[in-house]
Amino acid sequence: MLKYYQMIKKNSLYILLSFFAVSSLLFFCFGCSKSKPPPGVAGYPKPYKVLGKWYQPIPHSQGFSQRGKASWYGRKFHGRKTANGETYNMYAMTAAHKTLPLGTYVRVKNLKNNRKIDVRINDRGPFVRGRIIDLSYTGAKKLGIVGPGTAPVKITALGTPVRTPIRSMAKAKKGSSRSYVPMDYYKGDFTVQIGAFADRNNAERLKQKLDIKYRHVHITTFNNGYERFYRVRVGRCSTLQKAIEYENKLIENGFEGAFAIAE
Repeated sequence: MLKYYQMIKKNSLYILLSFFAVSSLLFFCFGCSKSKPPPGVAGYPKPYKVLGKWYQPIPHSQGFSQRGKASWYGRKFHGRKTANGETYNMYAMTAAHKTLPLGTYVRVKNLKNNRKIDVRINDRGPFVRGRIIDLSYTGAKKLGIVGPGTAPVKITALGTPVRTPIRSMAKAKKGSSRSYVPMDYYKGDFTVQIGAFADRNNAERLKQKLDIKYRHVHITTFNNGYERFYRVRVGRCSTLQKAIEYENKLIENGFEGAFAIAE
């Protein structure tokens, strides 16, 4: 009898523990499934979710600076699409950042060797704790982090590039003929990209189809150094917010791959 009682007690404990384990798992699963995006903020671009976490891009880069680890990404991603619709080129001077406006130029300083580079943000990432920027292979090589893989850096937003007049270049330091002016990346010329094609005929066919219903349909050419792409775009907007509204309308009309972009 004592043995029988002990057996019942043991089984009851097992059932109780199993119940708590299953309850915890269900709580975790349902808790995650109800994850909702943060409420939209007027003038801000749409938040996005990666690996279960929401990120809210900021509306402008003026006065922005940040310290943390830089990493880099190369051949595995070479030729893939970036967040702004370009094709990633590991040999170009570009980078990925989680929240800075796409198109922002930033100065990255390696705090170990004091080397500096200027890169343009055209992608999102890195989604690893503690890392604040992912550099292209060439950017990382110039900064001296290809070998170690990461380095402590400071990044400072610069603005939009302005070419120094030839007569003033003699006064400038060697290799610093480019200067920058601050700007709001969410006011200016924006449009909505519908598609990108390696064959211009395909781009022209889509343009003709869109011309029937939409205004300001145009094709822009982009060369990544290896291939030429023909991008089909619709509309002209003075703010990113208007472009996003237009983007949503085009998605509702069946163009699921549409996205707002700066011209």
